Order: sequence, then structure tokens, then C-alpha cells
Amino acid sequence: MIRTSCIRLLQMDAVVGDFDANLRKLADAAKTARQDRVSVLIAPELALTGYPPEDLLLRPALIDKLNASESRLCDISQGLTLMVGAPSELVREPSTWDLGNNSARPASLFNSLIVYNDGVRVMTYHKQSLPNYQVFDERRYFVAGSEPQICDLDGVRIGLLVCEDVWVPEIVEATCELGVDCIVVVNASPFAENKVVERHEHLKHRARVNQVPIAYVNLVGGQDELIFDGGSFAVNRVGQIIAQANFFTEDVLDLFWDGSDFIGHRLENVPSSDWMLYQALVTGVRDYFKKTGFNKAVLGLSGGIDSALTLAVATDALGAENVHAVMMPYLYTADISVTDAERQAQILGCEFSIVSIEPMVREFMQTLKPFFEGHPVDSTEENLQSRCRGMLLMALSNKTGALVLTTGNKSEMAVGYATLYGDMAGGYAVLKDVWKTRVYDLARYVNRDCEVIPKRVIVRPPSAELAPGQEDSDSLPPYDRLDTMLSLYIESDLSPQEIIESGFDSTEVKRMCRLVDINEYKRQQSAVGPRVTVRGFGRDRRYPIANRWSF
Repeated sequence: MIRTSCIRLLQMDAVVGDFDANLRKLADAAKTARQDRVSVLIAPELALTGYPPEDLLLRPALIDKLNASESRLCDISQGLTLMVGAPSELVREPSTWDLGNNSARPASLFNSLIVYNDGVRVMTYHKQSLPNYQVFDERRYFVAGSEPQICDLDGVRIGLLVCEDVWVPEIVEATCELGVDCIVVVNASPFAENKVVERHEHLKHRARVNQVPIAYVNLVGGQDELIFDGGSFAVNRVGQIIAQANFFTEDVLDLFWDGSDFIGHRLENVPSSDWMLYQALVTGVRDYFKKTGFNKAVLGLSGGIDSALTLAVATDALGAENVHAVMMPYLYTADISVTDAERQAQILGCEFSIVSIEPMVREFMQTLKPFFEGHPVDSTEENLQSRCRGMLLMALSNKTGALVLTTGNKSEMAVGYATLYGDMAGGYAVLKDVWKTRVYDLARYVNRDCEVIPKRVIVRPPSAELAPGQEDSDSLPPYDRLDTMLSLYIESDLSPQEIIESGFDSTEVKRMCRLVDINEYKRQQSAVGPRVTVRGFGRDRRYPIANRWSF
């Protein structure tokens, strides 16, 4: 690397398990880089396999695919230096091999950053800090590296790190002690609200403390419940951000080495928190459909705020022509709910249908009458309405191939304010990790330039409309108070007593905590959805359904 050489960060969407597509993407990027006289092309963590590959890493055939990819990566690196994240084999003595199925294979892998230069593999760095918290489970699959490493390119000494490594001061310092001129860190860092600020502040601090410039390249795109936001960036040796890529889109970011520091000529603004959250949801829906082969969505549009926001996200992600909104009124459905639902569908230009569930409910009630005799009316009848709607949507899904989007939010899922096999029936839960208060924020964000969600939907008191005059406040505290309590209990792991001591009503807190605990069985049967908070219901939070834990 000579003075003023160009270093390109390749912010790519790597599809899990699709070696061929990921290699083509790397090859195309390398071709363009050579044309642009780029010296070094850097791809994210596990760009070859996608992240996280999970138990695909345990399959013997994965080793064959890794070996087959080696020659292609060498070819891709012709005329430049390529740094790419990929698994690499931990070669053991034959006595330690796994001999299952009569086939010997390496028992473990490293999570590595591999460096190729002009057609030759020149070195491999192994990730030292393997995260095993929140959504991460890397110690199940990988062996930790133990040595810092540098890559010398024409006299420029580049320290190599992989994702979590840069969050461990000792690892960064040990790398700098080798006499580095700069550090490159490749990442698969998933989105959560406020995570971008945290990344920026941490790397600025690490750069200042160690007096070393750092380049940070991240994955982008949705993978099941994880959303990678991209946002690749670089800081100079005094801790200033000097280059910033876009968020939630594939991008490249060019840096220049002036002999002592990085220089950047592009600094994209960091958007608002509402924009970031909304784009995370859009990305989650778009990529889940694209990567699982679905093209169309169907959802129940109730005239309420949750389904209204879900519809807005779905049309932005998939196009209005691929979204079918179905209003399914019953005796307790307000006329304004039907009107507002139809109006939003017209504004967005998606297909809209009205199908009354009254005949279905009536037939079910008639069939069940002998069994219900002598029992008072309770939530069973309410749940039956919801289940008729779920059955109708699933039938439409089976017949047309459209995936059902569920519309419940995190606040409701936390306390079990949802019906199994009813409004929970579906294939992707768009708002699964969005607190109700943030649903309102996003609805107002959607309407920032023009009315997309009818204003009345936002200002009306929320209601499931399963009984005459029903409102959510009949069963739950106001959402601003509920969400704060829930966040303290679920995301911060505070005890009920600690929440009470922070200023909340004792009876309310204990009831809320109990509702969270007893509804684990519902959440574990819910559809996958995008994780956007620091602790979502899914990979983040693994509680036993059958337990006698008591707070």
C-alpha cells in the first residue's frame, strides 16, 4: 500500500448459506475496485457464509464448501488485497477427530479474517473474543483465537480485528503493541435502537486512547430476526469520525491512507431514531420475504394503530401491489374502524377486502353451545372472534401463497394480550419487538409529510374491539407507564421490588411481572419478527416455560 492508497469498505448483504451468491458479490466488488484503482477491499465478518450460519457450521459438507471457495477467493483477489470474513478450519490431531458416520473431519472452526493478495492467501487472523450473550452464541461453533496479528502491506502495518474484539480494550491494546499504523475491524453487528451512537462513541474512545485510526465495516440486511444496519465508518487517530456510509443499504466507503492517518471524503448523516427504527422494520420484512421465497403478504387491517403501522411497513418493503389488507368486522367493530381501514388501503394503493366474521362466529357458537352450557361468558368468546380471523387469514395464505403478517406489538406480547391461533397466527411478526409507545412514534413518523395513516387511528383510544366499549386501558395500565415497567423488567432485569422502589405502584408492578412470566408459553409459539431493542423476545431471552421461579 503506497501513500494515498485507497481502501474500500464493502458493506454487503451476505445471504446465509449461499456461497455462490456471496462469492459473486465479492467478485463483482473486486472487479469494480480494480477499475477504481482501489488497493485494499475489505468485506464484513463471515461475508462468505452470511451471519449467523448457526448449525450449518456443524454440517460436514460446510468444510467442502469452504475448501471449494478457496480458489475462487484467490482469483477474486487478483490485482488487489482482499480481506474477507469466513470460517476457517481448526486442524486437530487425528485422534481428536469426530469419527461419526465413518467420516473424519475437523471438530472445530475459527471465526476468521482471511487476507488474500494478488491471488495468494497471505495470512489468517482468528477472532479472539467470541460473544455468548444477547443474540450471540459463537462459543457453540467456534474456537477462540489467542494471538493478535498484523498485516504488512508495503510497509503499512494493519492490525486485524473481528467484531467483538474491538470492544475488549486488552485485545485492542495488544494489537497496537505490535506497532500498527491502523486497525481494520470487520463486523456482523445487528441493529438495536441507539446502537449506532454506542458504536461511534466506543470506537472514537478506542482510537483516542491508542492513538490509532480504525476502519469499521459492517454487514447489512435482514436475517430471520436479526437486522444488520450497515453504517460502516472510520475514525482517525484522534477519535474523529472522518467517513460514514449509508444505513440499511449495500454501500462502499472509500478511505485514503496519507502515510499516517485515514482521510475520508464522504460523511453521511446519521438519521433520526424514528427513521432508523422504521427502516429496520422495512429491511426485516423485505429481506425475510426475499430470502425465504415469498412475494406477497396478507394481513388483518382492523382500523387500529398496530395493523395500520404494519400495513405501512409492508407496502414500503414489498410494494403495494404485493400486499392484501383484509378487514374482518364483527358485531363490536366500530363503523369508523372499517372506514379508516379502507381509507388507508386506498391511500397506499394496496388490495383491500372486507369479510365479516359474524357467520363464522355464529356457527362456532352454535356448535359449541352444548359444551358452553352453564358456563358464564368470558374471554373464550372474545378469543373465538380472534381465532376466526386467524383461520380466515391462514386460509387466504394457503390458497394464494401470501405470507400472513401478524400485527401485535412487544407490549402486548409481553403481558400475553394476544390470542394464540388468532391474532398471533402468521409467518412474520413485524412489530414483535416494538413497544406500543414506539408504535405511536412511528405512526406519526409515517405521517410526517402527508397522511398515510388516518389521523383518527392515531388519536383514538386503543382497543381490540372484542367486546362492547372495550378499551386496552380496561385491562392494562397506560402504555407509557406499562412500557417503562416492562422495559425495566425485561430489558434491564430489575426485580419487581426494584421497579417499585423507582416509583411505580406495587400492585401494578407485581401484576405486570406475573403476566410476563406466565405468558412465556405464548411468546415461544409466536412468529419470528425483527429484533430492534437491546433484548427482544427470541434469541435474546430464553426462559423455561415450565418453572417455579418466584419473584
